[in-house]
Amino acid sequence: MHQYLFFIGDFPIRSYGVILSLSIILATGAGYFFAKVDGRGYEKFLIDIGMIGGFFGLLGARLWDVFFFDWNYYQNHLTEILNVWQGGMAVQGGIILGVLAGGIFAAKKNIDVIHLADILAPAIVLGQALGRCANLLNGDAFGRPTGGNFGIIYPDTTLAYRTYGDQPLFPAEVWECQLDIVIFAILLIFRSTNYFRGQCFCLYVMLYAAARFFLENFRGDYTDLAFGLLKSAQMTSVVAFVIALGAFIFFAKKK
Repeated sequence: MHQYLFFIGDFPIRSYGVILSLSIILATGAGYFFAKVDGRGYEKFLIDIGMIGGFFGLLGARLWDVFFFDWNYYQNHLTEILNVWQGGMAVQGGIILGVLAGGIFAAKKNIDVIHLADILAPAIVLGQALGRCANLLNGDAFGRPTGGNFGIIYPDTTLAYRTYGDQPLFPAEVWECQLDIVIFAILLIFRSTNYFRGQCFCLYVMLYAAARFFLENFRGDYTDLAFGLLKSAQMTSVVAFVIALGAFIFFAKKK
């Protein structure tokens, strides 16, 4: 893994930023394709939605991490809040703010936001999968020690190494990337069925929440428990799963 691709003078071009940008661009491109196939003309708004959703998604991911996971540190290091290359982007916060911002823009354009969410759900999770590749290259969102001679050993310049040294760690971010791709395929299959409006996006939320809840057992970057029960990301996953399941049933009854 390489944190730096090259330097322009003293300015580093980080693999984290490049891959993260590519994830937004490719997710937007996939969303454009899905919207065009849908045939309602939404694709002409997809570039704007991708840019707005991507920007606010990055903002939400960073602020969620700062305030929910690392506030004990950042309250004394306010000038480092925007230093995303240090590690610290919570995908759940990115999904919430990115989807909310994109939805508000779509509503102003008189787009059926719920139907659009169904269209874009596979593209969103595809972007998440690519984003985890950025985490791997940056050495964050890492796993806990495996306790054996197998696992990823990160370079000494990464947050993972500063946390656990040269101990082999579970490839948590790699597994999440792989599960996101599985979810992507499941959503495409589901979209070929006679589902009710709104259910595809609900299924996406439920599948990702379940995957994230499971993978948190192997994460090593956050170990504190909320209320002494679960990790913060697991608590968020439980709440998201319950809400999405309720909405899934509601849309089925409402037809």
